[in-house]
Amino acid sequence: MAHQIDKKPTLVLGGTGKTGRRIIERLETLGVPTRLGSRNAEPPFDWEKRTTWPAALEGASAVYISYQPDLAVPEAVEAIDEFKRLAISSDVRRLVLLSGRGEDEAQRAEQVLQSSAADWTILRSSWFSQNFSENFLLDAVLSGTVALPVGDVKEPFVDADDIADVAVAALTEDGHEEHLYELTGPRLLTFADTVGAIAAAVNRPIKFLEITPEQYAEDLKRHGVPQDVASLMMYVFTTNLDGRNAYVADGVQRALGREPRDFTDYAREAAATGIWETQR
Repeated sequence: MAHQIDKKPTLVLGGTGKTGRRIIERLETLGVPTRLGSRNAEPPFDWEKRTTWPAALEGASAVYISYQPDLAVPEAVEAIDEFKRLAISSDVRRLVLLSGRGEDEAQRAEQVLQSSAADWTILRSSWFSQNFSENFLLDAVLSGTVALPVGDVKEPFVDADDIADVAVAALTEDGHEEHLYELTGPRLLTFADTVGAIAAAVNRPIKFLEITPEQYAEDLKRHGVPQDVASLMMYVFTTNLDGRNAYVADGVQRALGREPRDFTDYAREAAATGIWETQR
């Protein structure tokens, strides 16, 4: 499908994050004007400072909405609702929301967009493969032990590059309006499976260790993780990863007409960058 190049900028919220920076790279390659939505951008955008929203939206034709810290937090739905209203009144045409699977709060945020007059697209995504190489679990991989309060629950880990490709299609092409794409990888894996794939890719031992939620909470505290972030992480592991998402969906195929990337391909390519080298 042909890309529609709009002279008005596309606002990418969370533009320095896992999906946001990939989306900006792709849009710029296509020649689409972009606007970074982050606290350090000019104009700045901050979810917690609503006075920053109008300037960030001014003149934009489309917005990629990534809510920080996560749609699972209590205030997210109300914030998404207010942002949507402001975006529509600012003549924004397309809204593409990054959402999460199996989260009641996230699905309420989805409904906010679905009930709007905008051309909406929802990307309901599973666990990012890049959680192992970009921030979240990187230090654990480098330490040689990934200790998490999750057992044999399986998850269809999705590649952030696939999410970015779908987002760019929704932001620049016709035909994705009023579509909810459930984005997953091609197969189910346990966390032990993923750690094993990474160990094979870097050719050194890395073990997965199942710990109790109490042990994990203590680990987070010991590493100085802020309480609000720690609470969110505990929610993810003790509630979201209970097997409710243990199925593969076809959102990548529907949106892009191709298969999603497999975790082993991600692990091999990430290993080739040296990100998991212990002597970095």
